[in-house]
Amino acid sequence: MILVAEHLGKHYGDTPVFRHVSLRLAAGEFVAIIGESGVGKSTLLNCLAGLDSWNYGTVRLDGLDLNTLNDDQLAQLRREKTGFVFQAFHVLPHLSVAQNVALPLMLLGQSDDARVQAMLAEVGLDGLGERLPQQLSGGQLQRVAIARALVHRPKLLLADEPTGNLDPRTAERVLDALVSQTRAHGAAMVLVTHSATAAARADRVLQLTADGLMPHADPD
Repeated sequence: MILVAEHLGKHYGDTPVFRHVSLRLAAGEFVAIIGESGVGKSTLLNCLAGLDSWNYGTVRLDGLDLNTLNDDQLAQLRREKTGFVFQAFHVLPHLSVAQNVALPLMLLGQSDDARVQAMLAEVGLDGLGERLPQQLSGGQLQRVAIARALVHRPKLLLADEPTGNLDPRTAERVLDALVSQTRAHGAAMVLVTHSATAAARADRVLQLTADGLMPHADPD
């Protein structure tokens, strides 16, 4: 298993955010997490990456128990084994498209322009590497974020509302790139979304409530 979370719980003071969250995710598997606004979906995603702390339970990523790692070790683990795709893109405006995609490799001390160019081609951005982010559409920017998240071949991809700012047609293209590239590179993916269309692409759809994750029952 790439990701194993067991009985994970978090609260702020006396107020619980979520509790009893358990999740197992294998290589190549795609899980969508849905839930009402404010239930803690993004917080859970941050906990799974070791970006946020939790009050009880365990998270293991590629066999490593995050509870046993210090801040520097967690940062290194994220650099090596996780990729992130966010709704707001988070590309650096002063860097070219290729330089944005290359950032994870640079942080690992690995320079590989051929891999960057191949990744851009795989997400449909071939020939656009020298452009600046402001010269791209929203859908293209999101594909830059996908390429950046996958270029270092992470074990786990975490996507937080990656199509929330996109029109339906562009969102569908971005989902196509996200799903195909994640599976092509053997990563496990957790997608947090409010979109029924996006969730329908997943192998499993889980609903987060204050009492944990449970299979989502389609009302139809």
